[in-house]
Amino acid sequence: MNRYSVFKSAFITFLFLALNLSNAFAQGKEEAEVANAVEALRVQLVDPQENELSKLVSRDLSYGHSNGLVEDQATFTASLMSGKFNFQKINLTEQTIKITGDAAIVRHVFTAETHDAGKSPGSANLKVLQVWHKQGGKWILIARQAVKITV
Repeated sequence: MNRYSVFKSAFITFLFLALNLSNAFAQGKEEAEVANAVEALRVQLVDPQENELSKLVSRDLSYGHSNGLVEDQATFTASLMSGKFNFQKINLTEQTIKITGDAAIVRHVFTAETHDAGKSPGSANLKVLQVWHKQGGKWILIARQAVKITV
C-alpha cells in the first residue's frame, strides 16, 4: 500500500467513526428529552394541571388502562382533574427508550399508590408501553397501554 491508500483508508475510517459518534450523541440527547417528557407526565399524573397536561399529550391521544378502558385526550384529562383516577405516588422503574425517527417507544414498570374517587386507597402494579411523537421540537404522548403485573 502506498501512503495515499493508507491516508485514504484512515480518513474513511475516521469519517465513519465521527459520523457514528455524532449519531450516538444525538440519540442520547433525544432519549434524554423523552425521559424528561415521561417524568413531566408522571408529575402531572400525581398533581394534574390541565394546562400542563395539554402540552404533554396529543389531541389524538389513545390512553389505554390495564382494565381495558381507552380514553382520548378529553376524557383522560377529565378523569385526572375530577379525581376519578387519583395517584398519590408513582414510581417508574426498568425504563427503556427506543428512538425511531420522530417517534419514541418507552416501556417501564409503573407502581403507584392510588385513592380514586369513591374508592378506598389502593395500589397499581403495571407494565406500560408509551408511544411519543416529536412535534414542533417537543415530545408529545400519542399512545399508552398498560397491563397488570400478576405476582
